[in-house]
Amino acid sequence: MSFELIVFDWDGTLMDSEARIVACIQAAFADLGLPVPTREAARDIIGLGLEEAMTRLRPEADPDTRAALVVHYRRHFLLTDQTPTPLFPGARATLEWILAQGYRVAVATGKSRVGLNKSLAETGLAGLFHATRCADETFSKPHPAMLFELMEELGVRAAQTLMIGDTEYDLQMARNAGAQSLAVCYGVHDEARLLTHGPLACLDSLEAIPRWLAGAGSP
Repeated sequence: MSFELIVFDWDGTLMDSEARIVACIQAAFADLGLPVPTREAARDIIGLGLEEAMTRLRPEADPDTRAALVVHYRRHFLLTDQTPTPLFPGARATLEWILAQGYRVAVATGKSRVGLNKSLAETGLAGLFHATRCADETFSKPHPAMLFELMEELGVRAAQTLMIGDTEYDLQMARNAGAQSLAVCYGVHDEARLLTHGPLACLDSLEAIPRWLAGAGSP
């Protein structure tokens, strides 16, 4: 295998933001007087776009209610909730190693553009990516649109693209786009669930990615 483009998911793959996302989902439901999702239910939709996530959590809700949930979630996540969202260990070093090998690097995330830009600014990682795509700019995972758009922007074919993520939505998106996937099993979905979607491997840390890539091929 020889990859040219490495696409990372953000939440649960590069950033440990699960606790904050769950807290903000639960707070949004509480704001509207709706039954609050369990931690398990809230964490299960991490990786989807917000509209898709709220639909999954409250399928019987009317469009106005789902839209209000999105607004309240964003207010909590961007303004009021202070739950720490650190990068996973080795995030910067891993990205810098990948760039040094000549790969192009991108992000495909269920976050909004405002949310991703905020995270990029806070972590100082913005300059490490050749391109990024967010769920409010195109279709949400597992639709392949984010990968199609990134591949077109960077001039890379599906066979040369590797998607790295911690949820089945990432792996399904890669398959739908005709790309390969690599799972990380320290995030939201467990290893057994991830392996049902045919990733090339399931790694237990970001630091393991350079070693895996060195064995899988280079640009």
